[in-house]
Amino acid sequence: MKLLPLVWAGLWRKRARTVLTLFSVAVAFVLFGSLHSVTGSLDNVIQSIDADRLRTVSRVNLLEPIPLAYLPQIESVKGVEKVAYYSIVFGYYQEPSNSIGVGAISAERFFDAFSKDLVLPEEQRAAMLHTRTGAVIGKDLAEKYGWKIGDRVPIRSARDVRKDGAAEWTFDVVGIYSIKGDAGDADEFWINYDYFDEERAAQNGTVNFYFERIADPSRAADVSASIDALFLNSTSPTQTQSDKEWVRAQINQIGDIKFFVNAIVGAVLFALLFLTGNTMMQSVRERIPELAVLKTYGYGDGLVISLVCAEALLLCVTA
Repeated sequence: MKLLPLVWAGLWRKRARTVLTLFSVAVAFVLFGSLHSVTGSLDNVIQSIDADRLRTVSRVNLLEPIPLAYLPQIESVKGVEKVAYYSIVFGYYQEPSNSIGVGAISAERFFDAFSKDLVLPEEQRAAMLHTRTGAVIGKDLAEKYGWKIGDRVPIRSARDVRKDGAAEWTFDVVGIYSIKGDAGDADEFWINYDYFDEERAAQNGTVNFYFERIADPSRAADVSASIDALFLNSTSPTQTQSDKEWVRAQINQIGDIKFFVNAIVGAVLFALLFLTGNTMMQSVRERIPELAVLKTYGYGDGLVISLVCAEALLLCVTA
């Protein structure tokens, strides 16, 4: 402790340089924490997804439709308990910039398949089942646009037009759902598939997703292979994965995020090492006469070096 005043005096000799170095080290570690929180958040989202749910899409690409006629064959696969389907609707509200995630769902099947994740009052669920033009919307979406139950909401679509050529669809909001825990954002607009399929001008009798809830999550790979084998030689082959693997695959399409994060953090810390080393070297060069005086008072080489290292350590630990 008796040498602490010497360490402090050495650090505070150039106050501006010390403060700027302190700030640089602090920013580097803030960046380190922030970037790793991104990968941590993605891992948490993936881990929160149910392991007993599969997702079947076209093997060609995500937007390629697959026949609704596949439903009974998928239901017959051993290990499959429930099956729901979902069709993507390219819709927006008022302006094309207000894009909305609209999905045409098999309401009863869909609510059963996602019962572990959804919070939707029973009366609102029943209203969706009995209202052809009904819509159940996410809590986040309702708050964004100020929608409430009973509102009639016009949704326009440049691709999914009606048989009469109209691009506008009008739906009655009959329910507002939320998501349990961290399973996802409540920001989608769900409509009845039967009504949508009857009224749309093209791609009738097709869907974009099948969701399967299975009895044994440990058999997810086997059940997935069995489903895909049914349609291997058809005109619309499928690819089935667990929801966890599907989400992970979509994230990986962006790139190896963990590698990017580690590379950035590694580069920052490497630069920080040189920054701190250069600062201390400059400080030592400026203080050669002072260090010489310390040696005349009996301070050995090891002790002088220890004082310099203590300055660097105190600076970095504080930051």
